[in-house]
Amino acid sequence: MDLLSTLNLAYPIIQAPMAGVQDEKLAIAVAHGGGLGSLPCAMLSEEQIMAQVSEFRQHTQRAPINLNFFCHSMPSLNQAEQSRWQQLLAPYYQALECHPNDDLGVLRQPFSAQHVAVLEQLRPEVVSFHFGLPEEKQLQRVKATGAVVLSSANTLAEARWLAQHGCDVIIAQGIEAGGHRAMFSSTLAEQGTTAQLCQQILAAKDINVPVIAAGGITQAEHVAHYMRLGVIAVQVGTSYLLCDEATTSAVHRQALRAEHRQTAITNLYSGRPARGITTSFMQEQGFISDQVPAFPYASAKLAPLRAKAQTLGKDDFTPLWSGTDRSGCHAISATELTRDLAAQLK
Repeated sequence: MDLLSTLNLAYPIIQAPMAGVQDEKLAIAVAHGGGLGSLPCAMLSEEQIMAQVSEFRQHTQRAPINLNFFCHSMPSLNQAEQSRWQQLLAPYYQALECHPNDDLGVLRQPFSAQHVAVLEQLRPEVVSFHFGLPEEKQLQRVKATGAVVLSSANTLAEARWLAQHGCDVIIAQGIEAGGHRAMFSSTLAEQGTTAQLCQQILAAKDINVPVIAAGGITQAEHVAHYMRLGVIAVQVGTSYLLCDEATTSAVHRQALRAEHRQTAITNLYSGRPARGITTSFMQEQGFISDQVPAFPYASAKLAPLRAKAQTLGKDDFTPLWSGTDRSGCHAISATELTRDLAAQLK
């Protein structure tokens, strides 16, 4: 697949969809730079999705757009889990002089029939999925809109499953990537670097699906390297977090600029493994904990702590999603950053 001609793109650069730190403004700026702008839709209502796509269409001239959805199974709310989690967090509530509440807030929702209906109206050029793929009938309806379907894999086995189940393009998400791991059948121990995963998928004779590289790509030379490796595009997230059009919070921006701070994978903020800048909360609770409620319910009890801490300039309870390499983060327009990333492409 020639992604540039298929989608009428200037550059094979995809802005990673990043819930909580962006809206359509970032996607518009990337589109103006010649890349593929993306919208994270798992925390948006159908009305919000349609409104943001409408804004995107109004401010770009026939630019393609990528709408991203999650494919997790939504568990029932487990009150015992919630009580145990609240008890573990009690000392933090006391220290910050705030109180838990029963409001679940806006949760990450799985792809649904309502989303399919929205896509049939909007007909986006690209639809991407995290945590696998939707069930077959829904996927076929998505593909019937003409959209190119992407989904992320963390291992060769996951890539093979995606190829066998109708995915048009595989996003090879290496261990360096920030935010939620895409894992749907693998474990963290099985996952390797972006370069390793891309090479494995590209070499697999039974996978005849194009590959997009994602994770640790922050410089023009990285983009050029992966294109020479044989991928059809790269996906970039972390480098866009300081851009003018991102909605990244003040404490998150400050953490991104702190070169000495490391990243780690944790399940504490949402219930699923995700990479972010290390906080004292992560260190105290051991990064991966079996006390955390099932995804996506963990975030609800953290919300009051996050809000109060941020008023004090503290980031302990804020998910500071970031990849391992923050060298590409600059306070510039995403339009300029996209063009900078493409500087070494022929």
